[in-house]
Parts: sequence; structure tokens; C-alpha cells
Amino acid sequence: MSDISFGTDGWRASIAEDYTFDNVRRCAQGFAAYLKANFPDELARGVVIGGDKRFRSEDFAAAAAEVLVGNDIPVHFCGGGIPTPIISFGVVERRALGAINITASHNPPTDNGFKVRDFNGGAIDPAGLKAIEARIPPTPTDIPRLDFDAAVKAGLIRPYDPIPAYDARIRSLVDVEAIKAAGFTVLVDNMWGNGAGHLSRLIGGGATKVVEYHAERNPIFPEMKRPEPIPPNVDAGLAKGRELGADVVSIMDGDADRCGLGDEHGAFVDQLRVYALLVMYLLEVRGERGPIIKTISTTSMLDKLGARYGVKVVNTGVGFKYVAPAMLEHNGLIGGEESGGYAFRGHVPERDGILANLYLLDLMRRTGKKPTGLLAMLFDLVGGPHYYNRIDTRVKDNARKQAARARLDAAQPHTIGGLRVTDKITLDGYKFALEDGGWLLIRFSGTEPLIRVYCETMHEDRVQAILQDGLQLAGIG
Repeated sequence: MSDISFGTDGWRASIAEDYTFDNVRRCAQGFAAYLKANFPDELARGVVIGGDKRFRSEDFAAAAAEVLVGNDIPVHFCGGGIPTPIISFGVVERRALGAINITASHNPPTDNGFKVRDFNGGAIDPAGLKAIEARIPPTPTDIPRLDFDAAVKAGLIRPYDPIPAYDARIRSLVDVEAIKAAGFTVLVDNMWGNGAGHLSRLIGGGATKVVEYHAERNPIFPEMKRPEPIPPNVDAGLAKGRELGADVVSIMDGDADRCGLGDEHGAFVDQLRVYALLVMYLLEVRGERGPIIKTISTTSMLDKLGARYGVKVVNTGVGFKYVAPAMLEHNGLIGGEESGGYAFRGHVPERDGILANLYLLDLMRRTGKKPTGLLAMLFDLVGGPHYYNRIDTRVKDNARKQAARARLDAAQPHTIGGLRVTDKITLDGYKFALEDGGWLLIRFSGTEPLIRVYCETMHEDRVQAILQDGLQLAGIG
């Protein structure tokens, strides 16, 4: 049997190679043992289980449910095609101990995954993930299981639809009726994933026209390499938005926890700018106050907005296993990361691509501005445009990875991309602060065999030079 390691956001692997029913059962047994060790008197609260629209996700979810009830832990079963944020909200609504979510999020179509969530509906912290890993049995032999249909008849697996309660929560956070009446034309690119139909249900049927795209279930994800809401995966959706003459393109990834944005011209708005727009919306437009939680891989515009409005900015490692605990510890107003995942106070400490897109639409409604006008408003607040890009390099060879780490440990560059280096930060990866307030970050992905090189700068003409210097520093250029 293969070793199973929980990375930045759970375990992901290639279907039929490592991602098998036996290995899913092993993961479920590790989680069940963790719950029994930590909540022995509260097991009756149960666990929410659901999955995405990938190949046989609902069957993998059922296999996990059989193991949980075999361990005397009841299951609130959502089935397949349920967005990650709705599964997480279901934990809170049911007062469950946590959740198992069968999804590989934005990974290639050949993969599937196994996410776990705590009783807050948020990601489990690194120590908790290690405790679950330690309880995963080495083989599937003797894992207790109860047949799915028998467990349903016995009331141990309870069919559960979390959507009505989720909708009520969303309506308490944003005026969906006002967005419905705003008269926008919205192209929604669901990337063949779980987000399909949710924006139509919430804001369709009025003056606002909602057109769903890539809304069917298709686990090979045509027209994109993977359902990750960045170019080139979003190019077909952006083109459809231009064809339609849409005011905005609202994008969600495969499990609908990430948000992407296209402007009124069908141009992509990068996820760092989207995060800054959301912070501007909460602080400037809604007048709210509270800490901003951000991973070190996201925008320095948040530091400028935090200083302008007198709110604290908390930096974390990359991944919601760091962001979610920080949201709870600091009562964060918003938490987010470079990948396009954003969480909000008053909801669950989990990325929510549905709510993020609604907030962006509400920002348009309240200001009367389309996305390019919103960016102009943002840049006025932060001193001008900030430019971002990222290069991912696949590196499976462990020796090559170790050589890159050694090079980066020793690296003390004076300049990067022609800009003076002012600091080196090793909170999660290797981040080099630059004289213009920008930065270069090099880190090893926790979900895939990738070395990621990211940068942000106020010098558009320096972006590629900064990235190339980063590749050279890691020895992969």
C-alpha cells in the first residue's frame, strides 16, 4: 500500500494508481480514529460527507461513509456535486464533529482527493493533520465497515441537503435581491464543477441576466488543463464573456471554493487584485473593520489597505490549514490566499467562491462601476497598479528538490530583477522582499510535485526578469 501524506489541503493522488477505494478507506479510518481519540463522548454529532463531480466521487464518498459508521460515527451524507463551502457550512448547521470532502479541487482530471474539516467547518491545523496521518492503518485489512444501504436503513447514514440552510446564510450576508435587480449581464464559468447553478438560483430570475457556462458534469474538463481559475484554463470562459457582452465573468474552480474574475472586456483580473478588491469592498464600501488574514504568497496591497484603514494584517503560511485557525484566533474580517480562495467573517472559516463572487457583484452594484473602474478605484487607494505572475515547474525527482532547497537556503541575492532585496523571509518557502514593496516567493507545493515561483511588483516591465531570477536561484531555470 502507498504512503499517504496530508499536504497543504488534504491528500490528493492519481485515480486508480494511488487513489483507490482501499486508500480512501484507510484515510477514513485514520479520521475516525482521530475523532474517537479526541471526541469520545461526542461521536453522536456525526460527520458531514460529500464530494465533487470528478470520476466516481460520490462512490468514494459512500466508501468513506461506510467506514465512519463502521466506527459508530453517524454520517450526514450529501452525495456528489456539492461545493466545498456548502459542505463546510453543513458542519456548522448540523453541529457535526467535522467533514470528509471527496475532491481534488483544481488538480488535473486524473486526480481525486480527500479533504477533512473540523467542527468549525474550517481546515484542520497542521498538528491535527499529522495526528490523523499517524492513525491511518498501513493496509485496509480489518477496517470496520457497514454496508451503505444497511446503514441508511438503520439511520446511521442520514441523507442531508445543506443547500437551503446555506442559502439562508448567504442572504443574511449580502443583498442578493438587490443584485438580482441590478440589471447586470453575468457570465458564470463553472469550470465543469460544483458551482453550476448556484449563482443562477441566488441572483437569477430578475433584471440581472445570468448565463451558466461549463455547467454540465464532465470529469475530463474539456477546454482546460485543470479546473483552476487562472489562464489558460479560463480562456474559453473569458472568450464567451466577450461574445456575450457580459459586464463581468464570474468564475469558480472545480469544487467552487475559489473565485476568479473577468472584466467587462473579457480580460482576466488576477487573484491578488481580486483579494484587494474584496478588502476594499469590506473596508471602504461596507465600512467594516477587522483583521485581514493573508498568506505570504498574496498581495502587499493588503498591507497598504490595512495601514490606510487602521486594521491589523496577519501573515500566515500557505494554505487554509494556516488561514482558518488564524481567522478564528483573530476574528478575521477576511482571510485568503494567492490561489483565489477567500473566507469571510460571519460565515465559516473556509474559502467560498460563491460568496466571493456575490460580494464582487455587490461591489459593482454599490459603486456603479464595472471591474476596470473598480481597479482604478483600488489603485488610487494603494498608490498605483501592482503586477503579479507565477511560474510552476514540475519536479518529481527528490534529489533535485533537495538541491533546490540547499541553493535557496544559502541564497543571499543583492538584487532580483534589477531591484534591491531588502529582506529574506522563510515562514513558508523563500520570500525576498524588494525595494518597491514587491516580492519574489519560491516554495514547494504541498499538494503537487511542483516548485512555484511567484512575484508581485509595481514595475510591470520587471515581472519576467524577477521570475527568471527566481528560477535561477532555485536552479530550475
